[in-house]
Amino acid sequence: MEYKGNGHGIIIANALMKTYDTGTVRVEALKGVDLEIRRGEMVSIMGPSGCGKTTLLNCLSGLDDVTAGTVHVEGMDIGRLSDDRRTRHRARRMGFVFQFYNLLPVLTAVENVEMPLLLAGVRPREARKKAVRVLSQVGLSGFETHMPSQLSGGQRQRVTIARALVNDPAIVFADEPTGDLDRKTTDEIMALLKRLNRENGQTFVIVTHDAKVGGAASRQIRMLDGRIAFDNGTTQNT
Repeated sequence: MEYKGNGHGIIIANALMKTYDTGTVRVEALKGVDLEIRRGEMVSIMGPSGCGKTTLLNCLSGLDDVTAGTVHVEGMDIGRLSDDRRTRHRARRMGFVFQFYNLLPVLTAVENVEMPLLLAGVRPREARKKAVRVLSQVGLSGFETHMPSQLSGGQRQRVTIARALVNDPAIVFADEPTGDLDRKTTDEIMALLKRLNRENGQTFVIVTHDAKVGGAASRQIRMLDGRIAFDNGTTQNT
């Protein structure tokens, strides 16, 4: 039976399949995943290496094409969008946090954060003002002119989070956001993400191998062999 969700999902995946075929090796990374994520949820996706969790995040966000099935984000079938429209939609409505920061080393913290706004055509003065405000929101007021090399790992990740938030996205996707951090800094970053989720009402989708990080989310999903093996939410139908 086709899964349609309950109509409240900001992300709805239906019969999602993803196959990687190199010509000599064929890997089914996702095997018919049905999933609905509600607006404002903080969801963790966990599981062993190779279970499909990062592939699922990439397909839900439109970073990767699906082999079969559909993904609707805010009511739009992103598989039907052209590459340009999909890229623009990500830039306007999504933020991304990755394990290794992906900060430009030649730019200051504030310059890294304001970059998405400048690329979107926001006036430099307005972009700088907003970037400073978001850096303050993540606890980095006074660090605006620091280069990434002058920041600790936790501070660099806060800059990455600020950059993900600066365009007021509806959804923030995070792939192993604490994977390169020690436990104390991990706890601080997760407390920050939970606060931002609560205060801003944004949807967070977090991929992690760390059970403690995953447990900090209000909803936990566990994947195994390309399928959802556990979901403590109420909208997933298997």
